Amino acid sequence: MEINLYLLLALIAALLVIGYLSAKLYRVRGQLSLIKDALADIKSGNLNRRVLARESDLTKQICYDINEIAMDSQSRLIQQKQSEQAYKRLMTSLSHDVKTPLASLVGYLEAVESKMVTGAEQEEYIRVATEKAHHLKNFVTALFEWVKLDAGEQIFHFELCDLNELSRNIMADWVSLLESHDLSYEIAIPETEYMTRLDPTAYTRILNNLLQNILAHSNARQMSLTVIETEQQAKITVADDGKGISATDLPHIFERMYQCDHSRSARGNGLGLSIAKELVSVHKGTITAASVPGAGTTFTIIIPKAL
Repeated sequence: MEINLYLLLALIAALLVIGYLSAKLYRVRGQLSLIKDALADIKSGNLNRRVLARESDLTKQICYDINEIAMDSQSRLIQQKQSEQAYKRLMTSLSHDVKTPLASLVGYLEAVESKMVTGAEQEEYIRVATEKAHHLKNFVTALFEWVKLDAGEQIFHFELCDLNELSRNIMADWVSLLESHDLSYEIAIPETEYMTRLDPTAYTRILNNLLQNILAHSNARQMSLTVIETEQQAKITVADDGKGISATDLPHIFERMYQCDHSRSARGNGLGLSIAKELVSVHKGTITAASVPGAGTTFTIIIPKAL
């Protein structure tokens, strides 16, 4: 009798186990069916599809991985569309920033070559043609740099540099140009040595782009460059007292091909600030802008100190 009781208990336990496993198997089959449908949906292009899973599901990790793949693919698709839009804007910009000045340049040169103008007027035509040629050269240079950065093909050469000395050398090259534009300046760079890892060419390009932006767009009468050191980072500020940037434009100024004032688009190409931001990022730093319309703009660069 006691043996029969044990057998009955064992049978009941076995039935419970079978029932539990059957329920689990049923749940797994249901999950596999959902996974199959989700994969077919994702494959057809619906990257918004997700597979829900409970913490106790045996297939939860597979569901999580599928969801992650879908989100990554969706993110890459968004980036691809943004890149396509950027290239479309680039093509639109090229029609103005290259074709129009180039046609004008050819017109001025043809007038000079055909002797349609002489004397002082000829000299003025040559001056304007030279100015337009330099604009085209600068645009093409910026364009090639932008394409290299976008494609990840730009090669950087980082070395241990004295940031203060490099900043002084850059500003020394700008003094005559600032003075020729009747732009007063204040430069505050510590005399102490501040060693950090930089690509000297890239850092020079960053400051050059910011300074060129002041000359081209700010209508400022005064500018300043200040370097402040800490043990962890260097803060470089470039400020002007110009017309400033509107609250509408300010969030977009680092976007590629963005131009605040389209009526003056021939004076810029919408690449300088975006290139500066890319180059700051390469140095693991940040760049921000603050502006008050009618009172000026301040760019702040933070570059971490080399360990």
